Amino acid sequence: MRYRFLDQNRRRKKITSKFQQTHPYKQLLLSVPIFLSLMLLAPQPIAALPSGFQDTVVFSGLNQPVAVRFAPDGRIFVAEKSGVIKVFDDLGDATPVTFADLSLKVYNAWDRGLLGLAIHPDFPQVPYIYVLYAFDADIDGSPPKWGDTCPNPPGHTDQGCTVSGRLSRLEAEGNQMKDPEVVLIEAWEQQYPSHSIGDLHFGPDGALYVTAGDGASFNFVDYGQVGNPFNDPINEGGALRSQDLETAGDPVSFDGTVLRVDPLTGAALADNPLFGGAVPDDDRIIAYGLRNPFRFTIHAQTGEIWIGDVGWGIWEEINRIPDPVDAIVENFGWPCYEGSGRHSGYDGANLPICENLYNAGTATAPYYAYIHQGSSAISGLTFYTGGDYPPPYDGALFFADYSTRWIKVMFPSVGGEPDPGNILTFIDNAFAVDLQTGPGGDVFYVDIASGQLRRIEFFSANQPPVAIASADVQNGPSPLIVNFDGSGSYDPDPGDTLTYLWDLDGDGVYDDSTEVSPQYVYNASGTYSAGLRVTDDNGESSSDSLTITVDNSPPVATILSPSGTDTWRVGDVISFSGRGDDPETGPLPPDAFSWRITLQHCAPQNPQDCHEHQVEEINGVTSGQFIAIDHEYPSFLEINLTVADGSVAAWWDPQWTQR
Repeated sequence: MRYRFLDQNRRRKKITSKFQQTHPYKQLLLSVPIFLSLMLLAPQPIAALPSGFQDTVVFSGLNQPVAVRFAPDGRIFVAEKSGVIKVFDDLGDATPVTFADLSLKVYNAWDRGLLGLAIHPDFPQVPYIYVLYAFDADIDGSPPKWGDTCPNPPGHTDQGCTVSGRLSRLEAEGNQMKDPEVVLIEAWEQQYPSHSIGDLHFGPDGALYVTAGDGASFNFVDYGQVGNPFNDPINEGGALRSQDLETAGDPVSFDGTVLRVDPLTGAALADNPLFGGAVPDDDRIIAYGLRNPFRFTIHAQTGEIWIGDVGWGIWEEINRIPDPVDAIVENFGWPCYEGSGRHSGYDGANLPICENLYNAGTATAPYYAYIHQGSSAISGLTFYTGGDYPPPYDGALFFADYSTRWIKVMFPSVGGEPDPGNILTFIDNAFAVDLQTGPGGDVFYVDIASGQLRRIEFFSANQPPVAIASADVQNGPSPLIVNFDGSGSYDPDPGDTLTYLWDLDGDGVYDDSTEVSPQYVYNASGTYSAGLRVTDDNGESSSDSLTITVDNSPPVATILSPSGTDTWRVGDVISFSGRGDDPETGPLPPDAFSWRITLQHCAPQNPQDCHEHQVEEINGVTSGQFIAIDHEYPSFLEINLTVADGSVAAWWDPQWTQR
């Protein structure tokens, strides 16, 4: 493990992300060096796509977006992990409105947060938006219980900070939520900071489908032996809550299940396979035995449910429910099985539930499973059902892996089902956490790392160019001389030439220069949006913009402790401190400070290939402490300091160096 500390200069963010992936074992008592560096959030590199496809930004500037849904009336709703839901009027709307802010109820820590979003298919005539989130309280409790933190004790990964889950219905009145929130289900007890609630979708049958994880530990074989906070029978807690339908004598939980409910009431539907049976509380369940069904999709024509289940040490799974209302209630086997075989840890524990399941042989194997590529986490699925893509894509299943940063496509077989033997890597650099089929039939994805919604389009003839604008400086005293550069712009079509138009004075009119690299002098104080528009030989164009700030220099953030040579062990108390200085006003007060603690989880075969799990955000202090957490090796921690000077301009130093 490594410890890296970062200085950053820009306005403070209030939204945090705390995602976690597989944890086959604990890292204990590792003495590690501390690194200090300065980091810049750069534009996401464009990954290679099959010929004719283009990956473009639809919306940017989002704070840890996790889900997107397209309303029938053209509006687009985006959920942020903290509990904020934003609405855009259409794909061209750059200024969203906050539809709802549930952040005081949402427990936004590690993998937990607001993760599920759905829109009633008859919206806006039926004006309901649905959310699924980790509730910062116990069942029937009052939030906030923890306030997005977890003190030690009990500790995130020791005893666990227990919370529950909520499925709620929100009523829209225009672009605002009409109070109050209507809670449909409050359940899903969770001890540990991952595998919490999951995804929401409407089926073609009008039912609302819900997934949730097991709420168990990712560090050890967990059958409820640590604290047993939910009073489960011996050897039936932890991950084995996913197998509650296999046991008698204790209440049935919804952990590790798929539910099918009435969207107006949250009650079980009368044609559910277990409806009206002898076992209390199981009427909503149509499948179980899942670890972390973070994302699923429903085929619009067949009604089949395709589930991405995040695995532990070896396998990621795609599971299929062919018919949600037949007599079969699929048991996908977790934690007794992972992939198509027995899970060695739970098998070795000789747990009665697993031994009985092995003897019965009734677990449903995954439709497709792929072995971990270092660290893996399946994080999105959607079917392409028609549009401008080439014919081989009709009926194809797109699926994403957040940790390995790819999106792949599983092409259909002759019979129309996805063919596990015919898979293509489609994008190889995307932190996708949600895939959706949207306007025009195109595949859209939510990139949590870049804070963007992106669209994959196909162009059979001419592809639009890509505008990329840069500048040697973006802030400073007047008169500010800025040298702009558009030479990074390009056209995917061989032989096409580009023309350049610049809006340098920020008036919205591209009439200030036709040069590739113009110079402009800003004499007046203020904030300017400088834009570049490039056009190809066929009249297709695209734009990019930069923010120029005059007479308001950015503050300087400095991390004073710990130093770049300090070492730590898992469980140590890490103290941190820093300062912020504004060139115009001097030292900044504590309320200008925002600290972000993140964990970088890296691939064993390439320790430089890492993905981020944000652990905690601490605002309004110049110093503080946190507990050094454990995680699967290789991984390291980062401390990130942001200071704000109260200006309306957001700023990042473009000249960054590693120290």
